[in-house]
Amino acid sequence: MEKLKERWGITSNFQLIIIFIVFAVTGSSSVYVAKPFLSFIGMDKGNFPQEWWGQTLYWCLRIVLIFPFYQVLLVIYGWLFGQFKFFWAFEKKMLGRMGLKFLLKEKS
Repeated sequence: MEKLKERWGITSNFQLIIIFIVFAVTGSSSVYVAKPFLSFIGMDKGNFPQEWWGQTLYWCLRIVLIFPFYQVLLVIYGWLFGQFKFFWAFEKKMLGRMGLKFLLKEKS
């Protein structure tokens, strides 16, 4: 745990626990939100063919949708739990590694 705290620049075990809670809540929430969103846009599981490729397509689409929900919810929950600075830096680093850093550039 000490290596993780040092790597993330965290000083207390309490802060580490809060960060773990935020990751857990964000993961669960993003999965939970993706299903009603797909229904809202008219892409229920029943709208896809019952063959294997239809269900595979549905799950691939759902997983792809989970990613942006996760990114947004991570920062929101980080803010709610008082760890916005950590999660904003984490988000910028993650998007940079994925080649999506252009999304964070500020316009003058």
